[in-house]
Amino acid sequence: MFELFAFGDTGWGDEILRGLAVTVQLAIATLPLGLALGFVVAVASMSRLRALRFIGFGYSTVMRGLPEILTLFVVYNGVGLLLNIVMKKLNPEAPPSDFSPFAAGVIALGMVFGAFAAEVLRGAFQSLDRGQIEAGRAVGMTEGKIFRRIKLPQVWRFALPGLGNLWINMLKDTALVSVIALDDLMRMTKVAVGVTKQPFSFYLAACLLYWAMCVFSEVVLARMERHANRGVRRAS
Repeated sequence: MFELFAFGDTGWGDEILRGLAVTVQLAIATLPLGLALGFVVAVASMSRLRALRFIGFGYSTVMRGLPEILTLFVVYNGVGLLLNIVMKKLNPEAPPSDFSPFAAGVIALGMVFGAFAAEVLRGAFQSLDRGQIEAGRAVGMTEGKIFRRIKLPQVWRFALPGLGNLWINMLKDTALVSVIALDDLMRMTKVAVGVTKQPFSFYLAACLLYWAMCVFSEVVLARMERHANRGVRRAS
């Protein structure tokens, strides 16, 4: 069995590792997009303007209600179609081009992550101690300073456990991009299974690699939570 995972022409070890690298790159590229989108949606859903609240809650509700794979198909095919239409308008002789599967995966997973992150961040904002905010206003702090010095550090601490769970889920959801021909870990595993007819060995290896990524992430997240909660007095 170990010969199946050898490197070079005799095994599939290098292909599996390349797929693992693509999976990690996809997740890391998606994270900042999802966090930024989630923050914007969370702020919009708490706005005093009814239109912004409608947009924020509407986006979060719709995206959380759609299957991730359906969002992926819509982004991959829809954005690709839109790009070809624009290119034809600019240059009628331009040949049709395919939308990058990696970019489609980042956008689709980021949209989903952002919708769930918005709810986590909104809950963190609502958990803030109103007395600290009023104290900041009483000493003459502007709303910008209150946000940077009082709200943001505590929102990060309150939201970190929920965002960590979303990160773990996103790591596993990256397997969905294999259906749009991105050579991630799941796709390379399927290719290896198709060639070698050894599904148990390769799917078990993929399970172990996904599990290892999740365990490593949990260790990092635990350290981040301890760092974020340093100096916080816990009730006895």
